[in-house]
Amino acid sequence: MVNSKRKTLLTASALISVILIILLITGEFKGYSSPAYIAAPGDTVFTNKTYKLPEIVTFAGEKMPLENFDTRESLEREILTSAYRHSSTILIIKRANRYLPVIEKILRKNNIPDDFKFLAAAESEYSNMVSPVGATGFWQIMPETGREQGMEINSDVDERYDVEKSTQFACDYFRKSFERYGNWTLAAASYNGGRAAIDEQIEIQDQHNYYDLLLSEETARYIFRAVAYKLIITDPASYGFTIGKEDLYPELRFYEVRIDTAVTNFSKFAERFSTNYKLLKFFNPWLRKPYLNPKPSKVYFIKIPAEGMRRIERTEAVN
Repeated sequence: MVNSKRKTLLTASALISVILIILLITGEFKGYSSPAYIAAPGDTVFTNKTYKLPEIVTFAGEKMPLENFDTRESLEREILTSAYRHSSTILIIKRANRYLPVIEKILRKNNIPDDFKFLAAAESEYSNMVSPVGATGFWQIMPETGREQGMEINSDVDERYDVEKSTQFACDYFRKSFERYGNWTLAAASYNGGRAAIDEQIEIQDQHNYYDLLLSEETARYIFRAVAYKLIITDPASYGFTIGKEDLYPELRFYEVRIDTAVTNFSKFAERFSTNYKLLKFFNPWLRKPYLNPKPSKVYFIKIPAEGMRRIERTEAVN
């Protein structure tokens, strides 16, 4: 009798499980099924698919040998990785609209190819990132290296956080590397791997082309990651990102105030210019303290937000 009841219960449980599975599959069991999502106009919609590479891809005017399977697969890896890092890549595209004009201007001034602006995306995603080993800013500069090149780095001021000055630092490095290697791709790779490491592998492998060198994992991916960002930022829709122009972050508008004496309180300083400490630090992240004790004979230029810069102008939809 007990066995008979147990068999009946087991049969009933099995039947209920089968029914629940059928209901879940068909979507009829409302307690567990999710409502269907209907994309609205302007939404970013993601699909699981691969992306066709352009027939010709260049970096700094130098053609990538996509006829080689290893080169093609390396670029495809970075495109897929970036295309499916949804939130991070969306933020990179948004920030690019704000910061690329600043970086482009400095690259032009130094006769560095325009494509080098995408290295900053590979370095820091266009943000003042700090790595676990202390590399800081858009261009991930180590403190010792920055000081060697004349950057002020201390508890009051850290110029690695200044996008203009750190980009100038990077340009100086790129130029010296180009003079050493004679091509821009290796010059760019050396920024990530270091000239000593690149020189060592050139000597060991007797190769002078980035695409023919076996390098460390990070440096081997570096150029491909930058080129993937180049393709996605310049044509986001082709890689699954539907982002309207109004969604991009606007360029920062400001004017500068010349400072050559101590500032004891930046909150009070900000009030004098109709702004606040929070915005002052946003525009001047290189100021590390709420005060400034300037170096002797050194002049600082502090950015002040332009009038109306903070306010977002929106166009109301007309029904």
